Amino acid sequence: MTDEKVKILLCEDDENLGMLLREYLQTKGYDADLQPDGEAGFKAFSRNKYDMCVFDVMMPKKDGFALAADVRSINAEVPIIFLTAKSMKEDILQGFKIGADDYLSKPFSMEELLYRIESILRRVKGKKAKDVVVYNIGAFLFDSQKQMLTFEGDTKKLTTKESELLNLLAANANSILERNFALKTIWVDDNYFNARSMDVYITKLRKLLKDDQNVAIINIHGKGYKLITPQIPEV
Repeated sequence: MTDEKVKILLCEDDENLGMLLREYLQTKGYDADLQPDGEAGFKAFSRNKYDMCVFDVMMPKKDGFALAADVRSINAEVPIIFLTAKSMKEDILQGFKIGADDYLSKPFSMEELLYRIESILRRVKGKKAKDVVVYNIGAFLFDSQKQMLTFEGDTKKLTTKESELLNLLAANANSILERNFALKTIWVDDNYFNARSMDVYITKLRKLLKDDQNVAIINIHGKGYKLITPQIPEV
């Protein structure tokens, strides 16, 4: 896994708002591609790979609901957030029936949109971590389903917590695994005692991976951990 930026398709016909949203998301580290209407948005989606879609509902040529339906016919998994001045219950229900992951009514704060985006991306990462079964971690082979870690023919059986934590680290290899996300995913609660418990398991995993000098679990101050590995996950 690389540190490539998350690519967001942003479709908004209000030019000023669209440019503000694009610039804000870019300052937060995202690659935001702004399109002015639904038709242009669908053409862009057909040509490029996006990790997230943010669609205004009321757009010319093709509205956000029609655009989302077309996008879903190509990719059933990509997350979609709707932006709209509408707040009627029927419209909200229609958005979720099409397959929206979230819905923001105008006016909204940029910070709220960012929070919604980050929340969805954390959920998607968690889902991917469960989907992948076997990872190459440097010279190690990690079978998350069997909870087995193998190095040069020597296999160790991991505990459930060790396996769950290594699974999240491997799914986010060479990227930051947020501390709070890991705590809530594995321990359910991010309280002090669970945080100390996770520190203990991180230490255990470091010992288990010490035989390959190209592999390391490093602390990212104030954020979480990063598994450094020359190999990417295998499905």
